[in-house]
Amino acid sequence: MSGRKIGTFFTNVQQTSSPPEQQAAQARQGSQILQSLESEKRADIIYSLANLLVDRQDDILAANRRDIEIAKEQGMDGPMLARLILTPSKLASLAGGLRQIAATSHSVLGQVKKHTMISEDMDLAQITVPIGVLLIIFESRPDCLPQIAALAISSGNGLLLKGGSEAMHSNILLHSLVQEALEPHAPKETIALVNKREDIHDLLQLKEHIDLVIPRGSKELVNRIQTESAGIPVLGHSEGVCHVYIDSDSDPSMALNIIRDSKCDYPAACNAMETLLVHRDLIRTSFFDDLLEMFRSENVRVLAGPRLSSMLSFGPPLATSMKTEYSDLVCSVEAVDSVNEAINHIHKYGSSHTDTIVTNDDQRAEFFLQNTDSAVVMRNASTRFSDGYRFGLGAEVGISTTRIHARGPVGVEGLLTTKWILRANGQTVQEFSAGERKYIHQDLPIKESMQM
Repeated sequence: MSGRKIGTFFTNVQQTSSPPEQQAAQARQGSQILQSLESEKRADIIYSLANLLVDRQDDILAANRRDIEIAKEQGMDGPMLARLILTPSKLASLAGGLRQIAATSHSVLGQVKKHTMISEDMDLAQITVPIGVLLIIFESRPDCLPQIAALAISSGNGLLLKGGSEAMHSNILLHSLVQEALEPHAPKETIALVNKREDIHDLLQLKEHIDLVIPRGSKELVNRIQTESAGIPVLGHSEGVCHVYIDSDSDPSMALNIIRDSKCDYPAACNAMETLLVHRDLIRTSFFDDLLEMFRSENVRVLAGPRLSSMLSFGPPLATSMKTEYSDLVCSVEAVDSVNEAINHIHKYGSSHTDTIVTNDDQRAEFFLQNTDSAVVMRNASTRFSDGYRFGLGAEVGISTTRIHARGPVGVEGLLTTKWILRANGQTVQEFSAGERKYIHQDLPIKESMQM
């Protein structure tokens, strides 16, 4: 009876969705059908969903307005409210990302990763296949739902989705569009929406039905999922403490533009800059004055790190921690002596998410890129580029800071595993042990996929 709350069978409460175990089993069955489809049909599903996001825009925005009204009545504001809001431009961008995923769906499943001739008439291939059934839990952002659904469809995975209650009306509407796109080719239950928060605990016990859990949200959410998961791998990141380091040899105008974009473009995003590291030679210069003026004009509240605070007589207030993900127009600023010290600071206080250096010096840039141990490391670019769509992945299920399986923006490839296919002609191990046959183990060229 693992994973089931038996008491629920004896209540008078009306069930609004299938029991968790049934949802997981149906997603598994749907995955098997989905991966058996020709890649063109999986692409057709995603193209259809992209079109529905545009054609049903008014319905989507109406549902979203209802969520926003309720959220405001309940006192939600700031970053959480910003994540909840859908706009025509967001939907257009979503549709574009889905079409990008659809266009590459032919090169996802059945791709040959390794091809070997074991012996005469023994052909071995390692090919890409779906992981199976995914449970993805996300907070606030309803635009995640069609992105994640498209990636699951492209990769042939079954999917269970649990969005935040604050986006309930948006999620229900978007999920109905996903099911509408699915039904001509695969069961609508292949992608299910989990309605009740308490169902998550039950689902996390179903390791025989669910293969991977991906939480997208707060540190508290990720930690809770990791604790409750009973043997199911969890992929994700708990914080986005991203850094920009301004080297002593850098272009001032470029540096200010990158800082502004990294912090102000969308401060609620996990890839927004939270800490700015500035080489100490730039403190008390015209660049530093321009930096503070830019922050003032953008309404960014600046908090000083301990080192910077000791260097300034009348500087910004002291930051209480250098490990804070503000998700708002707030930024910690600290002074460092060198690129080495910047890297050490990032390793001590960062979250291994995204970090960038702004410099004209090629040697320092390469040292930073090679030695900063984060999922995404950049030179002379905004941290906001750390994104599946901007990386050309079409979309992402999240940004992983774990070190196993997938790291950084997780697109379709992060939702795949492999299997081995051996085509032989009656050979036995005994024949090789007796010397009647010999292993060749010859690598063969990878010319084409065994498409699924």
